[in-house]
Amino acid sequence: MRTTVALLGFAAGSYALEKRASASAYSSNSAGTYKLSSITAPVQGAGDPGSSSTWKLSIDDTSSGYKQTIVGFGAAVTDATVESFNTLSDSNLQDLLNDLLTDSGASFSLMRHTIGASDLSGDPVYTYDDNGGSVDTSLSGFALGDRGTAMANMLASMKSLQSDLTVFGSPWSAPGWMKLNGVIEGDTTNNNLNDGYLSGDFGETGYASEFAQYFVKYIQAYQDLGVSIDAITIQNEPLNSQAGYPTMYVYADESAQLIRNYIGPALADANLNTEVWAYDHNTDVTSYPQTVIDDAGEYVDSVAWHCYATDVDWTVLSTFHDSNPDVSQYMTECWTPSSGDWYQAADFTMGPLQNWAAGVTAWTLGTNSSDGPHLSEGGCATCTGLVVVNNDGSYTFETAYYMIAQFSKFIPTGATILNGSGSYTYSDGDGIQSVASLNPDGTRSVVIENKFDNDIYLTLSTESGEEWSGDIPSESVTTWVLPASS
Repeated sequence: MRTTVALLGFAAGSYALEKRASASAYSSNSAGTYKLSSITAPVQGAGDPGSSSTWKLSIDDTSSGYKQTIVGFGAAVTDATVESFNTLSDSNLQDLLNDLLTDSGASFSLMRHTIGASDLSGDPVYTYDDNGGSVDTSLSGFALGDRGTAMANMLASMKSLQSDLTVFGSPWSAPGWMKLNGVIEGDTTNNNLNDGYLSGDFGETGYASEFAQYFVKYIQAYQDLGVSIDAITIQNEPLNSQAGYPTMYVYADESAQLIRNYIGPALADANLNTEVWAYDHNTDVTSYPQTVIDDAGEYVDSVAWHCYATDVDWTVLSTFHDSNPDVSQYMTECWTPSSGDWYQAADFTMGPLQNWAAGVTAWTLGTNSSDGPHLSEGGCATCTGLVVVNNDGSYTFETAYYMIAQFSKFIPTGATILNGSGSYTYSDGDGIQSVASLNPDGTRSVVIENKFDNDIYLTLSTESGEEWSGDIPSESVTTWVLPASS
């Protein structure tokens, strides 16, 4: 039984047909009465606000306002996602993937996936070369196993539906035998790669070369199952060493040396075009990705950020861009608990886009109704997927799904983010935030987040000389799609 057929609020093909000819508007709100629903479109000119509160925005839709090019939006495909999705009937799974990856739904085009176990894996933890804990310098014990194979097959199915899909992988830990503590999880003492870094003999002792070849074998194994891995980060949250679930501490200059001397050359020698993205952690230690870019820039031209810094400030990405204008940036992880505010996913999508991010992925794409499967100890027991697979074989889209889809459905791969002004948030959290794009077909999308508990009549002016106005529902994320400027 499907639970979502009527939730999109408009025929699957209507957006594609309407967007070139006239303005249109779609909205998702906190109450759930709008779910990517078609609403009254904006009109050209000042319009009539009546008694509504008013707000003004402006965008520069000329070449002087062009910012970053969009790669995509999506979420993390974890073991919990794969296991939950695979409990669905074949027809329901196909419907779900269509909703996630095609124009009939969110048009997601950027997926992160976990290389081996994460906290959103069932017991036991694993990597792709555990070898019973014994050292395996030849990597002869490398195998995806049942869970890795299921992951690759799920990503291959996704890729078949979305030709623009970008897939990047992140490990939570190296194989235990490669680490100083000898384990994947459970011990924070010597929770480091055995690569000679801590002893001052980097690369002369330990398994730096084997760590690099581990990535080569993983990428090749996924290719064999029909999945091109477009990018990797070499360690999820390298500054997080924590008992209870897989982690591994990697110092900034250690990361740079691993990439420059081992991982980058290994990928090149294997004729793999997979990119390496730096960091994959919070916005409060910008020196880390800067060190990696400075020392391993031959192999790294992108940075991945997470949202978990205290009082996260996405303007950090703009500051980083000012110093590194040729470096791409991504927001690669922020959780979506069912208890979170309705606007949480909109905030962690809007803020990075306003500050030069080329893509956003949430944590996580799918879970079961118990926010799992997850490890029995440690990790996240309250991480709810954008999609929850119910015990009766149906599935439900959470509020976070709709909030992210308000961006992903209407800002396609290849769109250019535009400069804009007029966004403001008051000290009590109320306000209007917006981001706009120039799309490959010439249309312009304007995503507007209204945190007020009342409707707002919004007037938008464009640098190309147009004015558009219309109603923005209370506590909503609303997207205007404007026709190409004349």
